[in-house]
Amino acid sequence: MEIVRNILLIKLRHLGDVLLVTPVIAILKEKYPDAQITALVNAGTEGVLKGNPLLAKVITYDRRTKEFFFVKRYAKELGFLLSLRRGFYDLSIDFTGGDRAALASFISGAAYRIGKKMRHKGFFKKQILYNQCVQLSNRHVVLQNMELLKPLGIAEEGSQPINYAVNFCIPEDVKEKMKRVLFPNTDKLIHVHPVSRWFFKCWRDDYMAECISALICEGYKVVVTSAPDEKEIKRVNSILSFVEKITPHSYRNMVMRLDGKTSIEELSQISSMSMLFFGVDSAPMHIAASVGTPVLALFGPSGAFNWGPWDNDEPPLAQYTKRNGIQISGRHTVIQRNWDCVPCGCDGCDGSKLSKCLYDITPDEVLPIIFEKLRAL
Repeated sequence: MEIVRNILLIKLRHLGDVLLVTPVIAILKEKYPDAQITALVNAGTEGVLKGNPLLAKVITYDRRTKEFFFVKRYAKELGFLLSLRRGFYDLSIDFTGGDRAALASFISGAAYRIGKKMRHKGFFKKQILYNQCVQLSNRHVVLQNMELLKPLGIAEEGSQPINYAVNFCIPEDVKEKMKRVLFPNTDKLIHVHPVSRWFFKCWRDDYMAECISALICEGYKVVVTSAPDEKEIKRVNSILSFVEKITPHSYRNMVMRLDGKTSIEELSQISSMSMLFFGVDSAPMHIAASVGTPVLALFGPSGAFNWGPWDNDEPPLAQYTKRNGIQISGRHTVIQRNWDCVPCGCDGCDGSKLSKCLYDITPDEVLPIIFEKLRAL
């Protein structure tokens, strides 16, 4: 390939998906130290890349464009795509696999374009928009992202060690702010993020409440977070109403509510200051892992071998080697049923938006693992 001056990385997905691309940014910067790297992500996900010193720019796509009427929508879509040509990119890598990302890669004008090999998805013959399509294996997303660098001569095997670390850069002003917000509750702090944007990934409210109550009755301070979405906050209200019912009054001030009140950067600092992150399969789970906080996550229909919390200090090929069940990867633990149907990748059982495999897990199973992890810290 000719000299690479400008690189465009495309990930039009959700927060956790974007964060798991950060190892690739570091690897590309090492191979092309003089290149300017730009990331194209959905609006609302750029927070996980904010402050990353290896990026020259982050461009956001406003998904609300899809809500416009036909003419206005396509005028805005076209205008956005054409604006990418002003980046004069030499190389684009699409980590998304969708139609819009493929068009963005092509219209960017990059001379060399890499994408995923996708069968029967999107518009006809989409693959011709790339110079090179890579067939991805079924393993952790961090390693799948790495596979897209193979056409550049960057392989996992080789004489040079590769840094697979998922990194979240927390601004210094955010660190200081959250220290003030959490003071004096900074000792024996547990970060609980009990919800996900997809409720089929959520545990039973009363079960989550039982674990929170057990933690605070043992002297731990719990900070509860969620996204600002009204449905998530309502779910937290339900969980904490159960906590009030089952917890002695003297312990109730051990719970600090920050649900819907933090930015992504602030949420990451909460995790960084905590002994443990406890929650479900979600973007905050990945954020907590990226800042080095031990994670205990409950998994339902998703595969931990694809989406488990990534341990930056664990050998890549040693992480989440089983199909399901309880798995430990370095400092992180995933609790999941070992049923034949798990993981199914479905949004709940039989269209119910509830995952029986997740609801079947009980606090009696979870709490001993939580306290064992805490004792080991």
